[in-house]
Amino acid sequence: MDSGLSSVPTIRQGLPGSGDERWNSATQRANGQQPGAYAAPAKPLPPNDFQKFVLESTGQALPLFGAGFFDAAPDNFNPQASAPVSGDYRLGPGDELQIRGWGSVDIDVRAVVDRNGQIHIPRVGAVPLAGVRSVEAESTIRNAVGRYYKDFQLSVTMGQLRGITVYVVGQARKPGAYNLSGASTLVSALFASGGPSANGSMRNVQVKRGGRTVTELDLYDFLAKGDKSADVRLQDGDTITIPPARGYIALTGKVATPAVYELGGDKDTLGSTLALAGGLPVVADPKRAYLERVDPSKKPARSVESFALDAAGLNRPLRNGDLLTVLSLSPEFGNAVTLRGNVDQPVRAPWREGMKIRDLIPSKSYLMSRASVQRQNSVLLTTEEKQRVEDGYQLTRRAQDASSPRAFPGDASGAYGNGAPGQPLDRPGPRLRGEGGVREVRDNADTLAERIGNLVDEINLEYAVVERVDSQNVTVQLVPFNLGRALEDANSPDNLALQPGDIVTVFSVTDVRVPQAKRQVFVRIEGEVRRPGIYQMNPGDGLSNLLEKAGGLTPDAYLFGSAFYREEVRQTQQKNLEQLVRRLEAQTQTQLSSSAASVSAVSGDASGTARLRLEAEARAQQQALERLRNINPTGRIMLGLQADNATVDALPDVRLANQDRLVIPSRPDFVYVLGSVNTEASMLWRRGGTVQDYLSQAGLTSGADKDELFIIRADGSVASGNNSSSWFNRSITGAAVQPGDLIVLPEKTDHESAWSVFTRNAKDITQIIYQFSLGAAAIKTLRE
Repeated sequence: MDSGLSSVPTIRQGLPGSGDERWNSATQRANGQQPGAYAAPAKPLPPNDFQKFVLESTGQALPLFGAGFFDAAPDNFNPQASAPVSGDYRLGPGDELQIRGWGSVDIDVRAVVDRNGQIHIPRVGAVPLAGVRSVEAESTIRNAVGRYYKDFQLSVTMGQLRGITVYVVGQARKPGAYNLSGASTLVSALFASGGPSANGSMRNVQVKRGGRTVTELDLYDFLAKGDKSADVRLQDGDTITIPPARGYIALTGKVATPAVYELGGDKDTLGSTLALAGGLPVVADPKRAYLERVDPSKKPARSVESFALDAAGLNRPLRNGDLLTVLSLSPEFGNAVTLRGNVDQPVRAPWREGMKIRDLIPSKSYLMSRASVQRQNSVLLTTEEKQRVEDGYQLTRRAQDASSPRAFPGDASGAYGNGAPGQPLDRPGPRLRGEGGVREVRDNADTLAERIGNLVDEINLEYAVVERVDSQNVTVQLVPFNLGRALEDANSPDNLALQPGDIVTVFSVTDVRVPQAKRQVFVRIEGEVRRPGIYQMNPGDGLSNLLEKAGGLTPDAYLFGSAFYREEVRQTQQKNLEQLVRRLEAQTQTQLSSSAASVSAVSGDASGTARLRLEAEARAQQQALERLRNINPTGRIMLGLQADNATVDALPDVRLANQDRLVIPSRPDFVYVLGSVNTEASMLWRRGGTVQDYLSQAGLTSGADKDELFIIRADGSVASGNNSSSWFNRSITGAAVQPGDLIVLPEKTDHESAWSVFTRNAKDITQIIYQFSLGAAAIKTLRE
């Protein structure tokens, strides 16, 4: 043969469409589907009678073990239509081969084995391939071509395999005849047919060929162990028989796979079935198992027995209808004691003979909580920076929950500004400036003072408790002890001997409220004192002791205008204010409902006027409630000083509490006049000047309402004509004015303006706050 390129013989032959496409389309048409249509998964099996019996007995809907494997099979599954062909596959009529050659001959042939077991290659002739293994097909064809050509290369690959018809009968989910690929096996055919039905056997599937049984497959070996040794390749005309199941048992409780299991034969034991289920989890109690057995020959037909899952228990044979329940282990510790509460690390420690409190808590340093250490480590962080860190944590958690890469510090989600990592939109943080990177900390007096004295959670050394559980009597005994004495003296009776299961709880002074005398007191004083700052006070100290520590008053101090704040009072004021708002809301709703009913009874033009008046009244009441909601209680306590006798000795005997704050201003030189006056201004204070003197100086308008005149004193109290008798011996206009007082003269209410509404509400609100403050101070004083 001429080996020149121009004289290379060309052998080409093909079939329309690729093998996979033709096979898939033909299979879908044969099953009533349009080519390329999606095959929906098969419907799950309905429960059989034994599953219903288990549901009625235990309340658990247990699945049939192995049935879920076939639930994923589509209704028109085509097994191995395009799967690789194993080397031991034997060719037969209908198999397709793709033959390509190059060199001295150019071959591109797609050949199909005919009924005689041969393929035909142009210029080569017939090549017998029936019964030839797929791995030997290339060498067989190479020898046939080599009889005519030399110096060539050859490649043979399998195309579309031949189709076979198998029959699935018996207790199958979808019995019938199936057109499958020639490389299909028993397992793939079962998958195509949907597997056994609810009553079909998974442990004795048979393949019959030519009147004899070729194999018997136990699907449990395949599903539980992956053993496919009994799986065989099917041939055309094979029959797959699925007999009824021999019986069922159920496994419930603490087993790896609770389900209903089919019995494989008389040799099935509890151990072999548990092995199929994956064994027992570590939390199962092998000492307690209950077996419910059904015996129709007895009355009653059901019985129960208990035994341990030891060697004898695992060798017990099972019967049809058995229901085994495995109990879980008790989570009780047998040799542990627990330490919790305000400690460095809550821990469950091993108990040993003779163990005492000091063995569990060797020293007081073990009582330093992690929160206290964190506060010490973050002393350089401002409140804004701490909030930024918390926002970052929350944002990270939201990002993890939403799986969103944008919701993270520095993203474009809007939570952080300018795209800078860690920079919130509205919170300017510390800056680095200059080459040295100087840190600019934006602290103020409030934020800095709040962080002093609160670094450590103060421990209640007077009281800790041991919870002791008596498992025999199922009771709890509380054994309190003095933690301080236990840690100081190993021989102290408070150094209690511990028992297994004891729980030791350590409290802080805020967990269980302790007497004020046993708590640390940090008080802030500022203003006109010689050494403003934050001081640690002794239990029982009062305001005079605080002033003494601060070095006393300065010459400019205005003690009458002092402001004394307490956090507990602020919380009480806030609570009272919320109760007041709720009560007024209820009263407003009742009043408006009554007014609306009255308006509905009015007819004619008066009805429209009444409705407008009702709407105006509702708006006014809503505005008043909104103003009340916007009030921020300060926790100020009136000291009750007289303006002409405001000395240190006149200070009330109020014991200081933690986080108290005393502000002593300098004496102002002005008096303020607001309201219906011709000149709203700050006027110089004159000793002996009265309210009338300042009103005359400011000038009254024609709409001034002198009956509603009131004064907001520098100490926060309010004086008005309604309570002038309790403050002065003469009318409010003749009252002496003190430095810093605010004189407010409202307008008459019959032609209310915005300013008169403000002044009237300001008077009401200040009186409410004043009453709250007096009430809170009185309650506090009585309590102490």
